[in-house]
Amino acid sequence: MSDSPYIYNVTIEDFESLVIKNSYKHPVLVDFWADWCQPCQSLIPVLHKLAEEYQGAFTLAMVNSDEQGELAGHAGVKSLPTAKLFVDGQMVNEFMGALPEAEVRKFLDPYIKTESDQVLNEAIQAFNEGKQQQALEMLNTALANDPQNSKLKINIAKLVANQNDFESAIALINTLADDEKEQPEVKEILTRIKLANQLKDLGDPAELEQRIKDNPDDLDALLQMSTYLNAGGNHEAAIQILMQIMQKDRSFKDGAGQKGLIEIFDMLGGENPLVQTYRRKMFTLLH
Repeated sequence: MSDSPYIYNVTIEDFESLVIKNSYKHPVLVDFWADWCQPCQSLIPVLHKLAEEYQGAFTLAMVNSDEQGELAGHAGVKSLPTAKLFVDGQMVNEFMGALPEAEVRKFLDPYIKTESDQVLNEAIQAFNEGKQQQALEMLNTALANDPQNSKLKINIAKLVANQNDFESAIALINTLADDEKEQPEVKEILTRIKLANQLKDLGDPAELEQRIKDNPDDLDALLQMSTYLNAGGNHEAAIQILMQIMQKDRSFKDGAGQKGLIEIFDMLGGENPLVQTYRRKMFTLLH
């Protein structure tokens, strides 16, 4: 069917070697088709084009379902065309029908490992080893070659924000699409920048502690102390102070207690145990 090294026919005899084993090296998209199936004939050129374009980032395995009915039956194929994607020996996703090219790209891309992904993994490893500048240089080089890669932009923004270069971090974030800006990692970066800027305007923490000791109802001092604690990584103590503010006066500074809690929850992410615990407590206070 094709002379391409990225496209090959598969039978029940070689399915294990050509699909299952190959899927440990790269994703394998298996297309179940038939000559009489008109939607199949519409989909095949799209899949061939993408297999060539992606240059081995995935391979395309073609199964003639009329000739390989037993294989199609084992694979649970109910209608044609059906495309099944295999990664690391497992079928991870599938679609039926002749999708347009854009939809097939959207289907494939979450599973495709690019050169940028490899550089990103190496940069993260370098960062974890304390080689922050090396990691940043690797990411900047990768971004120059792949300027629309949002994962690279977000990780560079995170690194430069750690170096207190907030202006560069925000400039990178502003180049992201609106839906990309809603990712938890981006919200975390923006929250950390906001906290760092707030710290510049706060007083001496020792003075804040004394103010709170002298007057436990000094909500302004409590709010400032929660900012200090959160910026220093003591998130639970900051959360507890914000809960106190809500208990004492939910309307203080236009709901500053609740707003502060939501910002911390966004920064930590919904799976964090602190978020799960204190979100319920905040809900109880509100209702």
